[in-house]
Amino acid sequence: MTAEDLALLDRALLSPEGTGTFQWFGFTSAVRLRSRLDEDGLLGPDGGMLAVHSAGRAVGRVEWFASSWGRASSSCWSIAIGIAAEHRGRGVGTRAQALLVEHLFASTRAERIQAFTDVENEAERRALRRAGFEEEGVLRRAQWRDGGWHDLVLASVLRS
Repeated sequence: MTAEDLALLDRALLSPEGTGTFQWFGFTSAVRLRSRLDEDGLLGPDGGMLAVHSAGRAVGRVEWFASSWGRASSSCWSIAIGIAAEHRGRGVGTRAQALLVEHLFASTRAERIQAFTDVENEAERRALRRAGFEEEGVLRRAQWRDGGWHDLVLASVLRS
């Protein structure tokens, strides 16, 4: 991720129109992200963020963060994605998520990588399935967004 990538993504993903219905959590400041980009390039032991490029320009971002199912020794990665509206529906997100999974399995000891999305987000559910994820179940009223609680689908892919 470069400062130029971050500037493009700020314009594309920091509004309700840019993020879309399922990713809008309210207005936020990009100051912390810019600071972290300067500090560690948005890459650290507990997660990170990478730009998604298509045709030579940043069109979105993928990120990963540590999640735990009990003690720290039972951790896995959770991944998330945001693709600019004009680039959705073209397979860019599917490919980015598949590449991130490949990278995390190749470079960490993770046995499990998981993702969650709104139960009504059919496009992301399809993208996750195409990237090798299997849906495991519904997390009821797990996410506060847009003035209400929303159910999420939990999906994962295993190393073996």
